[in-house]
Amino acid sequence: MAYKAELDRILEALDATETLEGLQLIVEQVCEVFAVDHAMYLWVETAGNHYYFGTYSKAWTDRYLDKAYSRVDPVVVGCYQRFHPVDWKRLDWNPKPAREFLRDAMEHGVGNQGYAIPIRGPNGQFALFTLSHNCDDAAWEKIIARYNRDFILVAHYFNRKVLELEPSRTAEQAQPLSPREVDALTLLAIGYSRAQVAQTLAISEHTLRVYIESARFKLGAINTTHAIARAVSLGLIVV
Repeated sequence: MAYKAELDRILEALDATETLEGLQLIVEQVCEVFAVDHAMYLWVETAGNHYYFGTYSKAWTDRYLDKAYSRVDPVVVGCYQRFHPVDWKRLDWNPKPAREFLRDAMEHGVGNQGYAIPIRGPNGQFALFTLSHNCDDAAWEKIIARYNRDFILVAHYFNRKVLELEPSRTAEQAQPLSPREVDALTLLAIGYSRAQVAQTLAISEHTLRVYIESARFKLGAINTTHAIARAVSLGLIVV
């Protein structure tokens, strides 16, 4: 039961810490307890800004920000569409930007396996807690089978502590959407293509693009998928 005692110590440390430096130490402790190479908490803010704690190298985190990789990172993009944890292998790595991102990440030691837990908080907050490792599929499946519930528990404890320590860092309240913007996002959310949405609303695809970009700006979203996720979480559209 040594592992369970270590898990309890992580949760107790999260309850007790009163500093951001303490959160960074806890992320490092998570890696030791679960025997994985990396752990990362990432809060994706409006306009693509980020707030994070983690064990990736500074070279990689700086490059991630400089390249605005959150716009193409399948982990971020994929988790906007999900409410449940996901193994990285189940995400879409086929688009060329995703493949290029993966190659860059691997060169920076991110790891060939990963598990991401989407977190949605107050006022449309969106964050991720991810764990990554270098191992074969069989070994990774054993890690996930053993620890997945604990990963989820730690992720939400961690986010709760971040919100407690950073009360001023809240997601921006979205501006009201126009009826056309609501219609466009709703139809996209239920699976219509852009061409089908334009046809249904009797508008051109160019006009539709204007509505979508306007809604994205109002919602502080980095892409259309994020805009839909924010609109749903804020109750601005119902699907």
